[in-house]
Amino acid sequence: MDREDVFDRFKGQGFIKTGDRPATSLNSAQKAALNRKGNELINKGEVEAARRIFQTTGYSDGLVRVGDKYWAAGRGLDALKMYWIAPDRKKAEDIIAKLSAVIQKLVREEG
Repeated sequence: MDREDVFDRFKGQGFIKTGDRPATSLNSAQKAALNRKGNELINKGEVEAARRIFQTTGYSDGLVRVGDKYWAAGRGLDALKMYWIAPDRKKAEDIIAKLSAVIQKLVREEG
């Protein structure tokens, strides 16, 4: 089973909500201004505020930076979500592989 198929099975079940998608009503100037603000915020360590902005604008590089901050803080599922929305499939697949290894180990220990 391909990794895309795995995620397709869970569509609409809460991992990626409709509100996590970029706003379509923003023009390019508005997006650029918001992305600059998001970059300022993440540089000051205000990751959650930056995340909200980057999710609103759909700024991939910003979402990846937020994902990297989450990963460094041990928030693997939150990081995966940011990478998936970005989309940065390479980083998302790395986390999926790690999670899969953990699950396989747990299953072997149970058996």
